[in-house]
Amino acid sequence: MPATYLTKEGFQKLQEELEHLRTVKRQEVAERLHEAMEGGELIENAEYEAAKNEQAFVEGRIQELEVILAAAHIIDESAAHNDPNLVQVGDRVVIQEDGGDPEEYVIVGAAEADPRAGKISNESPLGKALLSHHPGDIVTVDAPGGSFKVKVLKTT
Repeated sequence: MPATYLTKEGFQKLQEELEHLRTVKRQEVAERLHEAMEGGELIENAEYEAAKNEQAFVEGRIQELEVILAAAHIIDESAAHNDPNLVQVGDRVVIQEDGGDPEEYVIVGAAEADPRAGKISNESPLGKALLSHHPGDIVTVDAPGGSFKVKVLKTT
């Protein structure tokens, strides 16, 4: 199983979600199921079906989080890189597409990616392309919509 890269913050957030699902959400769904079963014929009970679907989702998410956390590799953001200018998982990177405004991203593991918050996955086309490059490098990104080039301006 490949390692899942997480920041300390991301690891903690997923642990909290897992704990919430195990303790609070499971209990809520169990109560909904119990109430729905008391509601009469289960075959025609929409509330029962909805609760069963939610239970399946919650249990699936619990399993997913357990796997992610078991394989997690915590990114040590304070550790000195052999080459501090080399783009690596956990780094903040400023890039610029030809003629565009500079854009800043943090490269994180897939489980923690949130492009709207500027966190891109190391497995995404852009994240993968930026890894192991230095400021000043022109990087070709092979994306589903076609290839494009960006310049690495800065990494921290």
